[in-house]
Amino acid sequence: MEAILFNVTTAALMVMMVNCGLGVVGRDTLRGRPVPWAAIALTALAVGGVLLQLVWSGAMDALDADPARSGWWREFTSVFMQNGGLFGGLWNLATLAAVAALAQWYWGGPLTLGFFLAGILLPGRIDSLLGFGDGPSADPRNFAGSSGATYFLGATLALAFLTRTRLPKELALAVGVPVLGLAMWLAQENGHGLVSVYGFALAAPVWAVRHRLIRPAPGRAA
Repeated sequence: MEAILFNVTTAALMVMMVNCGLGVVGRDTLRGRPVPWAAIALTALAVGGVLLQLVWSGAMDALDADPARSGWWREFTSVFMQNGGLFGGLWNLATLAAVAALAQWYWGGPLTLGFFLAGILLPGRIDSLLGFGDGPSADPRNFAGSSGATYFLGATLALAFLTRTRLPKELALAVGVPVLGLAMWLAQENGHGLVSVYGFALAAPVWAVRHRLIRPAPGRAA
């Protein structure tokens, strides 16, 4: 039962983030959007990682993030390995493609890649700063998988949506992402929830700086 609840809440959090992304970019504008090359590149790397696992039995041992093994590259290559079985792997690929595309259409390619990289590098380091280093980690990958960075990136869309709406239902959806994420961490020690809180928090100063830089000049319409 606990495993079912874990999977249900993890999926629900992703659905909320995707809906935030659709809200912030505009559901009716998707057909006219440019090709999201950054999202395609990230998804292609993840698909390539799965194919590599299928043809090379030693791929996981060589590329995962097991701290018992040496190799500076593991922190990065492990993201494109999948260890959740067939359904888990397909879920990770599909959600990565959707979230990265929505993020690129709102944040642009460079910021999307930057947030994804931050989702790889920051959670473990923030864990250490907060004293989680000897306990459960915010890294939900169990040494491999793209879900951690994807949920981190998805939470930035919730922050963006929060800044773009005043409707109570939509505000509740956006705020619900970090609230549910924190609840998942506290109740389930579900790392997907905590990395979502981290992503939401990081997006706030990035949005503020970006908003200031692109603010229209006095006398011009926004």
